[in-house]
Formats: sequence, C-alpha cells, structure tokens
Amino acid sequence: MSDYAVIDPATGQTHATYPTATADEVERALATADEAARGWGRTSTPAERADLLRRAAQLHRERRDELAKIIVREMGKQIDGALGEVDFAADITEYYADHIEEITADVPVPIDGDGTAVIRKAPLGVLLGVMPWNFPYYQVARFAAPNLAVGNTILLKHAPQCPESAAAIEAIYRDAGFPEGAYTNVYLTNEQAADVIADPRVQGASVTGSERAGAAVAEVAGRNLKKVALELGGSDPFIVLSADDIDAVAQAAVDARLDNTGQSCNGAKRFIVVDGLYDAFLEAFTAKMAAASVGDPWSSDTVLGPLSSVAAAERLEKQIRDAAAQGATIVTGGTRDGAFFTPTVLTGVTPEMDVYREELFGPAGVVYRVADEDEAVRLANDTPFGLGSYVFTTDPEQAKRVADRIEAGMVYVNLVLADEPGLPFGGIKRSGTGRELGLLAADEFVNKKLIRIG
Repeated sequence: MSDYAVIDPATGQTHATYPTATADEVERALATADEAARGWGRTSTPAERADLLRRAAQLHRERRDELAKIIVREMGKQIDGALGEVDFAADITEYYADHIEEITADVPVPIDGDGTAVIRKAPLGVLLGVMPWNFPYYQVARFAAPNLAVGNTILLKHAPQCPESAAAIEAIYRDAGFPEGAYTNVYLTNEQAADVIADPRVQGASVTGSERAGAAVAEVAGRNLKKVALELGGSDPFIVLSADDIDAVAQAAVDARLDNTGQSCNGAKRFIVVDGLYDAFLEAFTAKMAAASVGDPWSSDTVLGPLSSVAAAERLEKQIRDAAAQGATIVTGGTRDGAFFTPTVLTGVTPEMDVYREELFGPAGVVYRVADEDEAVRLANDTPFGLGSYVFTTDPEQAKRVADRIEAGMVYVNLVLADEPGLPFGGIKRSGTGRELGLLAADEFVNKKLIRIG
C-alpha cells in the first residue's frame, strides 16, 4: 500500500507510487538525525554551514528545469511559476548562507554590574517539518535553510502528492555535502509523524498547511512539551480606498488572487472597495478575471493550470454552489472541468453565509462594497484568519494608519507579490504562530542561551 503518489491533476495519470516508511526506516532516520545533531550540528562552524548552503542553492539552479517539471506533474503548477519557485528556493537558501554570521553572532546584553553578558544561539537538535503541496520547494527552503544554518537537523515529511520533489530536495542537500542525518526525507503516515514528534530525540516541529493539520501537530507537540511553528490558512483582505488608476489596481488584485492558480495561503481573497470606486473596480476586476486563460500547465501562455487535484476542485465548487444557494451572486466563473476551475467572482456575500468565514483555495474571490475606511478595516478584521493583507491608497498617512489597524502578520501597501527572502512571513489568529523567512526565521528553533561572566 502506498500513500505517496505522483498523480498529474491535469490528466489524472499516475506516474509513480512510493511506499510509506517502515518502522525500521523511521528509527534509522531518527537515529541518524540525532547523531548528526549531536555531532555536526554542534561542531561545524557557521562558515562551513554557509558553504554547504551555497552549494545547495547552486544545485537548485543547476537542476532548475528538472525540478520544475517534477512539480508540474505533481500538483499542476504552471511551468513558468514552477521555474520561478525553484529560483526563489535557491535565493532563500543563499540568503541564509550570506547572513549566517549575523544569525549566529553573540548578542551583547547591557548589565548593571561588572563583567559581561551575551545571548548565544545554540541549535535545539532534530526538527520535524511537515510541508504542503502548493509550493513544494519554496516551503521546504524557508524551513530547512535557516534551521540548517544554525545547526539543527531536519526530518522532512512532505505532502503525499509530492514524493518526487521530496526526494529531489533530499538529493540536493546530500549532493551539496551535508552529512548523513542533516536532512532526511521520510515518507511518513500521519500516525508515524505523531510518533516522531513525541520521540524525545525530536525537539520541535514546523507545519505549513491547513488548520486541521496545524491543530493536530500542535496537540501532539503540546502534550510532549515541544516547540511548534505553524503557518496555516489565510483569507487576506485587499482594501481599495483611493486610486489614480483603478485599472492598474484591478490588475494587481487579479495577480494577487490568481498566483499559483489561487492556491496560496497569502493570496488576496476578499476585495474590500470603498463605494466611490466599487463599480469601476468590479467591472475591471471581473473582466480581467474572466480573461485569464485556463489550460495546459506546460504552456507559458496559460495563466491558470489545474488545481492540485480533482478533490480540491470539487471542494471549491461546493463552496461556490453553497454561496450561491445562500444568496451570493456569481458574477463570473463558478464552473469546473475535472481539476480545472474557471476564475470566479462573487458579490453579495453577507456574514450569515458560510463563505464569509471560509478560505477559498483556488481562483475565486469575493468583492465587498464599504462606505469608508472604518468599515473597510472592520470587514478586513472580521475573519478567523490573520496572515497577510493588502492596502491600496494614494494617501500616505492613511496607508500608515490602516496598516496599524489591520489584524494580520503582514501588510503590503500599493503592491503585491513582493515576498523576499529577507522579509519575515507569518500570521496571527488561526493563521498560525511563529515566523519564516528573514532573520526572524533563524530564531524560531534555537536556544537563546544567556552567558553571564563576572
């Protein structure tokens, strides 16, 4: 029996299956990861780890084309997006090599008495990463690179539909020269993953995925007193308060909604527009959404490939149908063909409807009309999620004011798709805890040890 398989969502073809790990394989992975943590993790220098990370980044670039092809097959990612994702994973990995001295340096602490005090960052040891299918390389890079930089070792459970990319990432770290046990891919079942978290050799876990997955891992980690970082769902607001060019704002909205065929945790999903701009925005946004091409993910002319699976498309279809049955208006789209889904715009959504508080994980967005800034902020914050957010305004003071009032881990003003390796990524509320990317990511799983010398 295999829980891991490469099933092309565009064709339904099964390319390969992989058996889940045996009990002996899990034990061997735990033992080698623990040995590497106690040895390499504590004795290697920052410069040595930086050299290994630079080589891993280089291998991402050298294997770019093949890595991209893998995830087109695994989860239907459009080919240009797949190539871009490999590039971003390489950039992230290189970022931590470049900043390793800053990450690992002692931090002096002012004291009242004689002597000195510093905070010295030490690795915790073995970590389990539970990664999702929507960005198979990017998500792994932002967990693995900062933790390898500080000397932690990684056990990686990838999504069951990403076994080939999971193996390819492990090969990169092995071929880059990391010692055995520093990075190990393991095809775990959920039950095995829970046992791994509970194992005393494992010091923490990081999850990127659904609320359900995050809650399950956090429950096991909490029972066993382990540190956990969670990057979960989002229903990010896109607030339009003023604009010199409403067509450009509408294009930014489309870009923020349709990136990765709408399967992005921090994609804009709720479009909140002041009354005076609502009609013009809705017209432009609807036209641009409807014009987005749906088709072959191998074609550079395609904007939207398939969703990750037929099941994912069926879930989105049910959400849209339920919304319409409860009184929402489907302005455009709302139709499914296998795993493919047409770009969809909803209006007339009210708090009584299920979709008001749900995440739409696919090419669908809801447009709301509001009277003013205060109503826009209230609506933006009326969600169980708090990952990212977007604000468009021509008033710099309003931009600062609204950014302060939004309940989210990230606010982007007058731009979209502006993630960088150095910018921290994470949310609040049901969107999770902790931060990835940037220097903050390297602080999630370290012992910030005080050393006080008289």
